[in-house]
Amino acid sequence: MAETKKDQSHTALALRVAALEKAVELGADRLEPELLHRATDVLARTGARRELSAEHTVIGFFGATGSGKSTLFNAVVGKEIAKSAARRPTTSVAQAAVWGKAGVEPLLDWLGVENRTYMDEDATEATEALNRADVPVTVGMWNKIRKSVGHAKTEEATGGLVLLDLPDFDSVEASNRVIVEKMAQCVDVLVWVMDPQKYADAVIHQDFIAPLASHGAVTLAVLNQVDLLDPAEVPAVLDSLKLLLAQDGLSSTLVAAPLAVSARTGEGVPRLREVLGQVAVAKNAALERIDADLRTVGADLGRQDGGGHPRGITLENTEQLEAGLYAASGADGIVKAAANSYKLHAAEKTGWIATRWLLKARKDPLKRLGLHKEHDGAPISKSSLPPLGASQKAAMSTSLRTFAGDVSEGVNEPWSHSIRDSARTYEDQLPSEIERAIATVHYDAGKKRWWWQVLNVFQWLGIVAALVGLLWLTGLALATYFQIVLPEPPTVEGFPLPVPTLLVITGLLLGIVIAMLGRLVAAAGHRMYARGITRQLKSNVADVAQRAVVAPVEDELNRLADYRAALEQAR
Repeated sequence: MAETKKDQSHTALALRVAALEKAVELGADRLEPELLHRATDVLARTGARRELSAEHTVIGFFGATGSGKSTLFNAVVGKEIAKSAARRPTTSVAQAAVWGKAGVEPLLDWLGVENRTYMDEDATEATEALNRADVPVTVGMWNKIRKSVGHAKTEEATGGLVLLDLPDFDSVEASNRVIVEKMAQCVDVLVWVMDPQKYADAVIHQDFIAPLASHGAVTLAVLNQVDLLDPAEVPAVLDSLKLLLAQDGLSSTLVAAPLAVSARTGEGVPRLREVLGQVAVAKNAALERIDADLRTVGADLGRQDGGGHPRGITLENTEQLEAGLYAASGADGIVKAAANSYKLHAAEKTGWIATRWLLKARKDPLKRLGLHKEHDGAPISKSSLPPLGASQKAAMSTSLRTFAGDVSEGVNEPWSHSIRDSARTYEDQLPSEIERAIATVHYDAGKKRWWWQVLNVFQWLGIVAALVGLLWLTGLALATYFQIVLPEPPTVEGFPLPVPTLLVITGLLLGIVIAMLGRLVAAAGHRMYARGITRQLKSNVADVAQRAVVAPVEDELNRLADYRAALEQAR
């Protein structure tokens, strides 16, 4: 059952790590760079620590100059390993005391600890260390020592231990502080060694303890050098230290209540050994440290989730966007030109044949814009559309900002900014995209309509009739001039005029009437044509809006939703 719970813990941890990694990936280029860097570092350290020995608990001794940290370290270990002297700083590198050599080397390599003392390599030293430790049998702090010695009082337990004596965090040596800062991020358990004179120093509380306030479960505070205090003063100083820790944000879930010890006299040292032994045997400090790190990262990322819910993409703001882009595109001018082109072609096909030649002097408005050619739906390779002016580009930009502002309403930074930016992803390409949208419309202003052909037939019938009559009358006039006797031209009953004259008059009147009818029909047709072109243009501009504006914004909204889902999964 214990093993099952352990496996479950590791599975849950793996899922949390994966979720946070996804959140970091989704937050790239959106969140604060410092936050992303910090989260990435934590996840990298977490991944590395999970690959290393889970049997060993790494406990680091941290302290300021003069706190007696190294002396206390030696007292706990039972051997003079760490250097301690009046000269400050004394410790310039990490010193390690190791119980349980198997599998620990890669862990120490990752920590960058070169100075290593293996406490269980020599049986005699191990026995002496165990006797000095005076740890209750049930605790099993140094199980490997017990196992190697085979003492009658010992019982087998699992779990190795690495104690680290670290440089002073307030050292004048900058390299020492670098080591301390690294180790504060890497060790499984943090032991803060303080002395009665400096336990309230701002450096340790503001720079180290407070930033790790969520790590109470793997934190222990030790008040060293209590022999310098009057015994009656010790409880008050401990209470003051507890208050400071509470102000730092440390919860009541510390490894243990702050301990009062004296490395010089040995007071409280057995209790400290006992606490550390219990931590080593439990073998959950590494997981708790990782859990605390992940919770901290999750909380930091959670503060960057934008807060409320964005209004999102709606039919209303989408239609406003499309209308704004359409107006800014100058499409109404294109519709007018297309309608005029339609009327020109209609007049050329249905107007009075005698005057149609005059229309040749009028330039086709669509031809002037390079939009007169028929195509198969692909963009016309080259058009002569005028480039968008500054006012049009400004109006287009305003439409984008208005849309983005409406969509992002309700969500805070940094996601409101990223949503607004996503709306302007292709802003520079929008003018050319709009031109393509205009150029892909099927204008077909010159395409023959059936009613054009019908009216054109009547026009030709009229002109032919008029020409036949005119030629007939001309022939009669020439015959008379040359005194050639021809029969009188026939007449239509009811009409006093001869047939040739009727043909001329009828043909001319038919042409004029058909031309007038053509104008009336063309007026109605061009309005229908203009509405059709408007629908096509609006549809094409809407496609551009969807592709170049709405889609990127939708992707960003989905990214935000996925980011929040990842954080929720990581909780």
